Amino acid sequence: MEIRLLTAQDAEAYRQLRLDGLQTNPEAFGSSYEEERDMALELFASRLEAQGSFTFGAFDQDGLFGVATLVQESKMKLKHKASIFAVYVSPKKRGLSLGKRLMQAIIQQGKQLADVEQINLTVVSSNESAKGLYTSLGFQIFGTEKRALKIDQQCFDEDYMVLYVKPLK
Repeated sequence: MEIRLLTAQDAEAYRQLRLDGLQTNPEAFGSSYEEERDMALELFASRLEAQGSFTFGAFDQDGLFGVATLVQESKMKLKHKASIFAVYVSPKKRGLSLGKRLMQAIIQQGKQLADVEQINLTVVSSNESAKGLYTSLGFQIFGTEKRALKIDQQCFDEDYMVLYVKPLK
């Protein structure tokens, strides 16, 4: 299994895995399958090339099976923060530590960004396996948003988590 930064050339594989994730685990994303299924491939490619955004992928010989994105804040007062979004591993490759390896790559990337002192993420409160992974990597819960997501008539709470990667300046 190879973990590497995705480029625009990976856009089709990224699009397919993202759409799979939006269908398989809709509660794990702020976006929906319906909102993204008809988006042009160029939009997915531009996401992978966006300034301050880093999407890592987990590949094996059969293709892309996991992704995670780190986005650094761009505003002067917020540049000390980066956020993790869209962590997803295909169900057929879960249990192989891909999520952990992706998160380690993301954290390493965050530590290399000169201004970043903390990395934030949100996770559905009932997703104990993801919360366990994030906690094992040093993330701490600092708040919970009730009814953060609503899919049809079902609401999901989200926990806010932070990892401090550098001491406060």
